[in-house]
Amino acid sequence: MVVKTQGSLQGLRRANRATAKLLRDLGRMAKPGVRTRALNDYAMDYIRRLGADPVFATEENFPGCINTSVNDAVVHGVPDDTLLRDGDILSIDAGLVLDGYCGDSTITVAIGYATVEHRRLIATTREAMLAGIRVAVPGNRVGDIGHAIQTHAESRGYNVVKEFIGHGLGRKMHEKPDVPSVGRRGGGPVLEDGLVITIEPILVERSPRVRVDPSDGWTVRTIDGGWGAQWEHTIVVRPRGAHVLSEP
Repeated sequence: MVVKTQGSLQGLRRANRATAKLLRDLGRMAKPGVRTRALNDYAMDYIRRLGADPVFATEENFPGCINTSVNDAVVHGVPDDTLLRDGDILSIDAGLVLDGYCGDSTITVAIGYATVEHRRLIATTREAMLAGIRVAVPGNRVGDIGHAIQTHAESRGYNVVKEFIGHGLGRKMHEKPDVPSVGRRGGGPVLEDGLVITIEPILVERSPRVRVDPSDGWTVRTIDGGWGAQWEHTIVVRPRGAHVLSEP
């Protein structure tokens, strides 16, 4: 979507702020001894109380309304009886459709006491996302976003998972253009004023190669057991700098 009216902007802002508030609640709930299914139950109740729809379950047929990816699970983690333990890190990806507009965002949180190394992974992933957001201005290209993310991640000693990428967003969860988290400066489509996209890097501490866990057919894990983190914001491309929609 390219935002052309104030009504569209307000609709996207409402949906994404609602998503951000949900993630804030879930981040506070995520403590040792909590099962990921309990987070999903809370999210479903929250979305229903808004009069919204859980977009992952309705659009992708995912068995949950949020993704809960723990440690070496980097994306698409299925909420189930997994018990969060002290020292884990948890990525929560939430999406919803409110009044016809989509919200989409991801956070990664430490469960109880996490090591300095894993807290650094979480922080660096968020920094990489912000590096991508800073170059999302009209006239730049999609490749500039990926280049900024990849450069920041690799300068800190991390790798970027290439298979899972950001995307356009509006009335549908996944729209054009694709927004990879790696790229060549000056490559890809031109960023247009008003374009709505997600920027959502996944950083891992070791190999970026991943596989789908056959036990559920959804959860994506690193092949070597290295831990990963993900952060995501939905933004509007603007001349003075991207406007982040997915903040409380």
